[in-house]
Amino acid sequence: MQPSTRPPEGLLGRLVAGRDRPERVTHVRHIPAREGVTSAWPDWVRPEVGDAFRGAGIVLPWEHQARAASVAASGRSVVIATGTASGKSLAYLLPVLTTLVEGAGAPSGRGATALYLSPTKALASDQARAVEELRAANPALGCVRTATYDGDTPVEVRQWVRAHASYVLTNPDMVHRALLPGHRSWGSFLRTLRYVVIDECHTYRGVFGSHVAQLIRRLRRVCRRYGSEPVFILASATVSDPAVAAERLIGAPVVAVTEDGSPHGELVFALWEPPLTGHEGEHGAPVRRTATAETADLLTDLVLDGVRTVAFVRSRRGAEVVRVIARDRLARVDEGLADRVATYRAGYLPQERRAIERALHDGSLLGVAATTALELGVDISGLDAVLIAGYPGTRASLWQQAGRAGRAGREALAVLVARDDPLDTFLVHHPEALFDRPVEATVLDPDNPYVLAPHLCAAAAEFALTDEDLELFGPVAAELLPGLERRGLLRRRSTGWYWTSRERATDLTDIRGAGGPAVRVVEQDTGRILGTVDAPAAHSAVHPGAVHLHQGDTYLVRELDLGEGVALVRPANPDWTTSAREVTEIRILETVRSREWGAARLHFGSVEVTGRVVSFQRKRIVTGEVLGEHKLDLPERCLRTRAVWWTVTPEQVAEAGIDPTDLPGAAHAAEHASIGLLPLFATCDRWDIGGVSTSLHPDTRLPTVFVYDGHPGGAGFAERAYVTADTWLTATREAIASCECDHGCPSCIQSPKCGNGNQPLNKPAAIALLDALLGEARGTGGGSG
Repeated sequence: MQPSTRPPEGLLGRLVAGRDRPERVTHVRHIPAREGVTSAWPDWVRPEVGDAFRGAGIVLPWEHQARAASVAASGRSVVIATGTASGKSLAYLLPVLTTLVEGAGAPSGRGATALYLSPTKALASDQARAVEELRAANPALGCVRTATYDGDTPVEVRQWVRAHASYVLTNPDMVHRALLPGHRSWGSFLRTLRYVVIDECHTYRGVFGSHVAQLIRRLRRVCRRYGSEPVFILASATVSDPAVAAERLIGAPVVAVTEDGSPHGELVFALWEPPLTGHEGEHGAPVRRTATAETADLLTDLVLDGVRTVAFVRSRRGAEVVRVIARDRLARVDEGLADRVATYRAGYLPQERRAIERALHDGSLLGVAATTALELGVDISGLDAVLIAGYPGTRASLWQQAGRAGRAGREALAVLVARDDPLDTFLVHHPEALFDRPVEATVLDPDNPYVLAPHLCAAAAEFALTDEDLELFGPVAAELLPGLERRGLLRRRSTGWYWTSRERATDLTDIRGAGGPAVRVVEQDTGRILGTVDAPAAHSAVHPGAVHLHQGDTYLVRELDLGEGVALVRPANPDWTTSAREVTEIRILETVRSREWGAARLHFGSVEVTGRVVSFQRKRIVTGEVLGEHKLDLPERCLRTRAVWWTVTPEQVAEAGIDPTDLPGAAHAAEHASIGLLPLFATCDRWDIGGVSTSLHPDTRLPTVFVYDGHPGGAGFAERAYVTADTWLTATREAIASCECDHGCPSCIQSPKCGNGNQPLNKPAAIALLDALLGEARGTGGGSG
């Protein structure tokens, strides 16, 4: 079968053909094609470098590439924040390769060096391959010694990299655990370090981003010790206030380049809402067909039509489900077609990933169900369509994923398939929230004490921490040092603070924010390790009885041993999936900020959350129908974090006409919907945040609704909620009121992760409660201040 050449309008027409399908498309937006704007090659670019790019087929750079490259070459840090496939790599390779070629001609010594950081090993490997292609285009670049440095690099190769490589491509994890602790072995590299490239920097948000921000400060400190002050070049998808976000990430001034001069073809973008199934879910609520099953159907149709398609799915497990369903349905038509659909996700071996990319390039593979592992700049082109199973959490990610189609300037189709979820439902019926609003600001908090403290220890272990260093780490650093001394982690001497333990200081923290050692998933009968699950997710993902998917195969968890960090599984083939249930309590530790909304009050501060997974439900894969609930006996987990919360008075409740017996359901419904809508206003996912509601909280003595960050110390999401509270809660009220259901459903007030089985919930009372709260806010001029 040859790849399709059908235009995107025709592809969409193919998808909506059939019974009741036209009603599933709620909106179609045409993003027009754009001509590119070129620039002359900057005069500072070495001839060898310019010739290499011309040899690779790039006649002239785009205007934004030349501008960003020239800012970096002038010695100023720069962030280039332009669209997917806009050629950001050329913008940093021009100054980097020019400097490395010039340095290679030094009469003595190692010459100039550069460091490239990416959030994934796969992306670093892609960039290494790009440099090799330029070297092939012009062998004069052979003096640039490029090497990847990650967990798979053999020991003997690592020694060569440290001693000889001029362009090292790695990830933050290796900088944290290898380069900085072993800086003495990297001395010659660090002494001549001219550039640090931070690719896909918009991914460094929340707790992970906060860790990377402090990691960069440690890197700058070590470089100063060796006499270097590298220029930072950051590449990002389109984000709000990229200069502010980049400056917060690296702790230094940054120039932003945001005008995109690259061309792109027309994009037809459709919003798609799966139909109601006719089944009733919890408490009689209507159930929509799952986005996973709907996406699998659309992928099947596109593959049958010869359309090269990527379906982005939010989880590894979801991607595997889409692949299984699509392959099964394709096999019913043609056995050969089933082999033309694959899964692409983190955890695959490099050779497996390369094989999938090659198969996409040459057309032998037509469909891929992928996680965000394929979102982050991996070099694929020639795709005709992108399916997005559920809103990916931010508009930045949405456009990053949609941009994977039509990357060679071709026209393309993108389809967002809504989940049965308040945010997704809101978006497919309010397209202006996607298409007519700017993308989000990147949220991170380098001053989070839970993040900063272990990095201060790591810095002291690298070499003594002095008073002069504290300014680099931010205003909170000095406040934390006495506590670290009391805990015996640091010791103050006349020359500074020293790490006192024989243990590695870097073991104090996991920069990915996993919150403890990962739990290994082991096949019980063979002892084969299938993969790992982050510690905080283990209670809900691999509890006894949970369904676990791995490379298209289904397993049931037989036993979870938290002490040994092992989940034992056996092969199975159920037609249902599982969903864990958790109960949560919350205690206020400190109120940091608050303001009055009439008689109501809005607060932001520190809280302690205690949670325990108590049961799980079995649900049909296609319909979401609940088949039963089973109890679990797992230990409590305690989290100290940040939260936003609001209170109303009994008088306000009475004036709103809410019966006291309906108040718990009103607060609970408002909590669910507000969690579902917060990703529109903060760069987060609903799984990054949690909530608690009560008609009488012991700390406030009032009806209270909490929304908290799901990471130790907070991740900046709750603070963003506090700042945008008026618009956030107004959108929450609108999402509930505009839903077509009578009593509440997953599209408005029911939550897939509710610890109380979505009970009690009261939709009309929730609207009345939010009306009372927002009326007070507008009456006092409160809101987004």
